[in-house]
Amino acid sequence: MAFSSTLQDALDRPSPLLRRFQSLIEPCDDARLRALTHEARALTRRHFGRTMRLFAPLYVSNECVNNCTYCGFSRDNPILRTTLSVDQVVREARHLHGLGFRNILLVAGEHPKFVSDGYLQECLDALRPFIPTLALEVGPMEDPQYAEIVSHGAEGLVVYQETYDQATYEQLHTAGPKKRFDWRLDCPERAYKGGFRRIGIGALFGLAGWKKEALSLAAHLEYLFKHCWKAQLTVAFPRMRPYAGNYQYTPDPDLFLSDRVLIQLVAAFRLVFPQVGIVLSTREPGPLRDALAPIGITQMSAGARTEPGGYTGAGHDDLHLTVRGRRVEMESQSGCERATEQFKISDARGPAEIASMLRGQGLEPVWKDWDEAILNSVSA
Repeated sequence: MAFSSTLQDALDRPSPLLRRFQSLIEPCDDARLRALTHEARALTRRHFGRTMRLFAPLYVSNECVNNCTYCGFSRDNPILRTTLSVDQVVREARHLHGLGFRNILLVAGEHPKFVSDGYLQECLDALRPFIPTLALEVGPMEDPQYAEIVSHGAEGLVVYQETYDQATYEQLHTAGPKKRFDWRLDCPERAYKGGFRRIGIGALFGLAGWKKEALSLAAHLEYLFKHCWKAQLTVAFPRMRPYAGNYQYTPDPDLFLSDRVLIQLVAAFRLVFPQVGIVLSTREPGPLRDALAPIGITQMSAGARTEPGGYTGAGHDDLHLTVRGRRVEMESQSGCERATEQFKISDARGPAEIASMLRGQGLEPVWKDWDEAILNSVSA
């Protein structure tokens, strides 16, 4: 039985674990919040030590066939688009390697023409010799495709449901394969069957009521711990940021997840799921990231760019516009144009600065925690 068929039942008849989680995210005073964060900090140190895994997103394409009203890559947004060649992907990755990264997340919009069958496999084959940890954040695939992707070196898959409120989901996703709520919701299970070692889930807070999103996310995590227990699971709760098509975005006060509640959510997830990895991206402002780092976070991005070629300028000689989903070649280029970013980051500090901040808090930045030789030594 897939999670999509049990989500509502889990919310209507919550397990003892989910009831505990619900109690932990109820409004509380400052003393109670301090107690929660202190307990969360102790649990994090117990299960993860004084470490913080660092990773970088590498956007390979901002082409997309989906119409998602909250996303800069949405099909109908008239933005500058490009898909990097494999050589250009390698150029971006080598730049990140030079900064210290050995953990890269390949990100792409969902487009069967540009991010076509075989493209991701070629990218993985090219990066595998010098990037030991490779993960994907791409559109959901069929079961056999996941096994093939794993065979080419990907060990992690990140798939955020965006919103667990189905009515809101259907309202926000107006065209494209992403309209299929259940298909996306069951994606982590298909990825697990395909052999992924790490699976990340999350919700984009700001699209629907934060409390229901948090409860649904916790229910999903509980389900995956029971049914996908061999994988290392991570959870994230990014908040909406200004994006292409709406750079003047301001949060809906009825849906807004405040800094205080975000801190409480980090503590609650740590207390209920002591062994889950918690990811914090550069969507959040620097001071808040600094404060959250020791409480429950285990993975952070640093120096992120959210457009293809954002690190080196790769692919900027092959830009084109899309207008209502149709490609329009540009008549001339000044050489200054850049592919459009998915959203505005908030913490623009580089990886060295983030690493220094972590050391200042007594945490060890971990650039590499995996090597294929580990499996070779086990098999030998």
